[in-house]
Amino acid sequence: MGRGIWTVMKKELARFFKDKRLCLTTLLLPGLMIYVIYSFMGDALSSNFTVQEEYDYSIEAIRLPQSIQKMSEQLPFSIQDAKIEEQQEIINSVQEQECDLLIVFPQDFDEKMRSYSVSSGVEAPNIEIYYNSANTESSTAYEIVTDFLDQFETSLVNKFDINRGQNNYDLADEQDLAGMTFAMMMPMLIMMFLFSGCMAVAPESIAGEKERGTIATILVTPLKRSELALGKIFSLSIIALLSGLSSTVGVLLSLPKLMGGMEIDAGVYGITEYGLLGIIVLSSVLLLIALISIISAYAKSIKEAQTLIMPLMIVVLMVGVSAMFGTMQENSFLYLIPIYGSVQSMGSIFLFQVNTVNLLITVIFNFIYTALLIVVLTKMFNSERIIFTK
Repeated sequence: MGRGIWTVMKKELARFFKDKRLCLTTLLLPGLMIYVIYSFMGDALSSNFTVQEEYDYSIEAIRLPQSIQKMSEQLPFSIQDAKIEEQQEIINSVQEQECDLLIVFPQDFDEKMRSYSVSSGVEAPNIEIYYNSANTESSTAYEIVTDFLDQFETSLVNKFDINRGQNNYDLADEQDLAGMTFAMMMPMLIMMFLFSGCMAVAPESIAGEKERGTIATILVTPLKRSELALGKIFSLSIIALLSGLSSTVGVLLSLPKLMGGMEIDAGVYGITEYGLLGIIVLSSVLLLIALISIISAYAKSIKEAQTLIMPLMIVVLMVGVSAMFGTMQENSFLYLIPIYGSVQSMGSIFLFQVNTVNLLITVIFNFIYTALLIVVLTKMFNSERIIFTK
């Protein structure tokens, strides 16, 4: 690293860490506020599952009785009759999220149900329902089917049981559950935290120096404009990463409350996943800082810079939201899109569905875009019309 770049970095970092109020508002308050807000949100939110009409549910039943078959016509999906020999194969399919639900009725269910009496002391016929809570559609189907059977049972005055005993009918493993939760939330949140960190420091460092007139002092030194651009981007990226890390820690600490007490273990991810995530985050923050630095260099004041950055923030937010409600894209060309490729790559990492080619495309092109933006920023520092305009 050139001496000029290192000089700029030391100056920027020293200025930041000497300002205790700036450190507090940039590094500590975001994580603390997010923890408090998300904890309160977790107490207020409740999960409501609704049927997706466009989704083709896969519901299998073994020994499907005629009484249930006739009544099931009122359900928003059809139930397919399967053979007893296929039971284990279907259970595996539910676990692999290839099938949404398996309902296993006891032998001669209708006859046993008609002859059953609560006073007989004999156990009621038990219906087993296998589902996967890591799959939204499976959970939705489970809720609908159990509600349907409960109503049917009530009309028959408790003639059978559902999932009696201590057997585990939820076939989702810890990795699937954590992957689904983190992939839905964290890509958007991480990207927004990084953007907020970049927005908190870049306008003040570049537009602020223009506004105060101190940038003129730097430009008359022998320092190369490229070294000034690189030094600022590297130092501001470090601060933005620390700010994003603070916010991410706040989310992780409040996540159990946000998810209604559900146990979500980030320990299911290993060094590989965290390493890949770190590379994506690093390349993304460099790109965001470069973008915001160019906008800040063009602006005449901090306030103007913040105003000009807002449309970019909306775009980043919309791209982040796409990860919450969309699916992981296989088309490699989509990973060429700045920010979008990063969000999709983070989602694939959290889901344990990493595509090496798409990941490489995202990282390489993030660095390429950053390099091009640094060239633009260097040219802007060379332009007296831009730098000295007030």
